[in-house]
Amino acid sequence: MNVIETKDVSYQYPDGTLALNKINFHAPEGEIIALLGPNGAGKSTLFLHFNGILKPSSGTVLLDGTPINYDKKGLLQLRQKVGLVFQNPDDQLFAPTVREDVAFGPLNIDLDPEEVQRRVSESLEKVGMAGYEDKPPHHLSGGQKKRVSIAGVLAMRPEIMVLDEPTSGLDPKGAFQIMKLLIELNREGMTIVIATHDVDIVPIYAHKVYAISKGKIIKKGSPKEIFEDVQTIRDANLRLPHIAHLFERLHKEEEISFGNSYPLTVNEAKNQIIDRIKKKKEL
Repeated sequence: MNVIETKDVSYQYPDGTLALNKINFHAPEGEIIALLGPNGAGKSTLFLHFNGILKPSSGTVLLDGTPINYDKKGLLQLRQKVGLVFQNPDDQLFAPTVREDVAFGPLNIDLDPEEVQRRVSESLEKVGMAGYEDKPPHHLSGGQKKRVSIAGVLAMRPEIMVLDEPTSGLDPKGAFQIMKLLIELNREGMTIVIATHDVDIVPIYAHKVYAISKGKIIKKGSPKEIFEDVQTIRDANLRLPHIAHLFERLHKEEEISFGNSYPLTVNEAKNQIIDRIKKKKEL
């Protein structure tokens, strides 16, 4: 079942800019879906439709097969099911302390204080930020701020988490920790949708990929199907993952062939190299 779906969604900004052009997008329940595209492709604009911050100029956004209701009650229900994590945590964190920030959402749906405290504690524990309750958010590192932003969403107990550039601005270790957290949440049953231009994380974490450029979906499929279409990737101002690019150069410059397609992950590369070694030994 598709938990989030768009049908021919277009969005035009007040200045006349067409940011989205007939977008058809499906996020199946329990999967990790990547929306892959360069800066300015329309990723953030599309994500703001998923939780009702923006309303399409035309087309329909559906949650669990039902069109979104944009009245106050409908949006409240939507935002309890779909949690949105912004690219910049400073756009999301505003309270004097971490505890108050994470508690903000639950307090606004009239939960009793004990339940709010329980959710705050569980969410901070889940993201590895227990013990930071009384810290001011602006004193935290970028990675810690990102974790607190995710905790604030988790406290609402959403079924779907939508993250805009979750690894942006993080060092490699911080990016790995955030993606590891998302994998754990997905294994617990949460549907994860990420917008990213980081082509190296997509093959490792995503079940399905939508490539977007200039407000249009230009290709969809598995990571393998997306990156096999090298010309489309490069036309969208993206590149192959580093491992695939290395094998592409070996093939073109050294005339070394490892198979019918370039590997996208370390394990795939290892297996192709081992297969080539075995075949050479058999000759």
